[in-house]
Amino acid sequence: MKKYLILLMTALILAGCAPHAPSTSSGASSSTAPNQPAVPAGPALPGSALPAGPDQPEQEPDPRQAAVEDILASMTIEEKVGQIFFARCPETHAAALAAEYHLGGYLLFGRDFKDKTREQVVSDIQSYQGASAVPMLIGVDEEGGTVVRVSSNPALREARFQSPQQLYAQGGLEAILADAGEKDSLLRALGINVNFAPVADLSTDPADFIYDRTLGRDAQETSQYVAAVVEQMSADGMGSVLKHFPGYGSNVDTHTGIALDQRPLELFWEQDLLPFQAGIAAGAETGRAAVLVSHNIMAALDPDLPASLSPTVHDLLRQGLGFEGVILTDDLAMDAIGQYTADGSAAVLAVQAGNDMLVTTDFTQQIPQVLAALEDGTLDPALIDRAAARVLGWKYDLGLLS
Repeated sequence: MKKYLILLMTALILAGCAPHAPSTSSGASSSTAPNQPAVPAGPALPGSALPAGPDQPEQEPDPRQAAVEDILASMTIEEKVGQIFFARCPETHAAALAAEYHLGGYLLFGRDFKDKTREQVVSDIQSYQGASAVPMLIGVDEEGGTVVRVSSNPALREARFQSPQQLYAQGGLEAILADAGEKDSLLRALGINVNFAPVADLSTDPADFIYDRTLGRDAQETSQYVAAVVEQMSADGMGSVLKHFPGYGSNVDTHTGIALDQRPLELFWEQDLLPFQAGIAAGAETGRAAVLVSHNIMAALDPDLPASLSPTVHDLLRQGLGFEGVILTDDLAMDAIGQYTADGSAAVLAVQAGNDMLVTTDFTQQIPQVLAALEDGTLDPALIDRAAARVLGWKYDLGLLS
């Protein structure tokens, strides 16, 4: 029955999000560059409603908001900045560095699981949490298929998790959901609370770089898949990360170079944005879904900056799609953004663009850059407060905060 409710919900989302091009009237932020299409205004943000009138009962305090505000008010600026970093877990001294830099999260890779027993992995993660004043997000890329950090270790799972394409061919969404549930159970048992999945990119061409990581189906089937997986992960208490916004398409690997996407904006609205819309809607109730922005250059909105560093692309996600949760960058150490951040200011540009969490390997260099930018006025402290509040809200929704 749950399967059919998910399908019905997604069908309604797709019906209500018929392909359209964004309005060019007011609604885009002031960061929209000349000659770039504006994006439509999204729904009002939380807290924007008018106050209760004399004939309206006072609303009960929101425990989530109260918890976030209490923690934020007690933090130093160094602690707030640390919270917005979802750092790649270092090979040595990880617990000490988590405490020193007040990190919001650690992203674990294959090396963090290689040749380790379950007990060793659990112990490692507990050491990171024990060193942190605020519970950490512990993330991993366990997509299934070609990207499996955990199940690549036979001591943690007898066989690697299969790719979405394999599962879908074998048993449709039912097989997908059973796999997602098993995956969530394993990750949570290890102490992992965020899986950087599902991949919401569209690709039906095996020649595409991203193809093997996608469902390999059209926009409608992919949207149903994404919504179903986000719903399952939310039910399991697992954080999900929709990636790679605004849709990878046929672009080259941004780990090794620049990817320029010259497709028209209308095509994104007709195809690539639909799975993200479906996933955002599926995760809205629990608040456990985040969105990761790629380093592809979306020429239709901003021909000058990678999406991860573009305020205009973030406007598309916030205002055009109405997303209110945490926005993450792809790894800021990737080659695709090197020429834009030659002075080492990748994190500063990423915060200015509208990201809430910065995924990066070189956090020990990037955090001082952000603090320096706050000191000299390059960065507005309000940007850090807003990002840190969203991060804390995500942690609350995942049950990490009381």
